[in-house]
Amino acid sequence: MKFSAKLSAAWFLSAIFAAGFGIVSVLIGDHRIDSFDRSIFAWFERREAPWITDCLKIFTFIGSGAPVAAIGLCIMLILYVFFKHRRELILFSFVLCGSPVLNVILKLAFHRARPNLHRLIEETGFSFPSGHSMGAFSLYGILTYLLWKHIPAWRGRLILLWASGALILSIGISRIYLGVHYPSDVLGGYLASGFWIALSIWIYRRYDLPRKTD
Repeated sequence: MKFSAKLSAAWFLSAIFAAGFGIVSVLIGDHRIDSFDRSIFAWFERREAPWITDCLKIFTFIGSGAPVAAIGLCIMLILYVFFKHRRELILFSFVLCGSPVLNVILKLAFHRARPNLHRLIEETGFSFPSGHSMGAFSLYGILTYLLWKHIPAWRGRLILLWASGALILSIGISRIYLGVHYPSDVLGGYLASGFWIALSIWIYRRYDLPRKTD
C-alpha cells in the first residue's frame, strides 16, 4: 500500500469512529438507547454466577489504571531496549498517554451518571465513555498495529487478533456484567479509542520521514 493510501485509510477510519461515537452520544442524549442498555443488562443478570463474577473481576482489574500503566511500561521498555523501535515507541506512548486524557475530557463533557440497576462492585465518577474500555482498546489496539508487520505468518497474525480482541471484549464485558457501565458506555469507549488510535497513526505517518515510505 502506498504511503498516501495509508494516510487516507487512517484518516477515513478516524472519521468513521468519530461518526460512530457521535451517533451513540446523540442516542444517549435522546434516551433512545435506553432499551438496548436495559436488555443487555437483563441478559447478563440472568446468567450471573459466582465463578463468572470472580473471573470478570479479574478482567476488570486488568483493565484498570495501574495494570494498564504497568503493561504499557513493560511494552515501552521492550520496544526501546530489545527491539530499538524508538519511532514506534513514540506512537505507542502517544496513544497510551492520550487515551486517559481524552476519556476525562469526554466524561466531563457528557456528565452521564453510572447505572444503578444491579451493581456488583462500587465505582465513582461519570459513566460515558467507559475508561476501562478505552484503555483496553488503546493498549491492545495499538500493540496489535505495531506487531502486525513483524509477524509475517497469517496464523501468527490470527492469534494476535484473537488475543487482543478477546482481552478488549472481556474487559468491556466485565464492566457491563459488574453493573458499573451501560453497554453504550463500553461501545462509546471502543469508538472513542478507535478514533484516537486512527488519528494517532495518521499523525505518526503524516510526519514520518520519507525513508519510511514504501
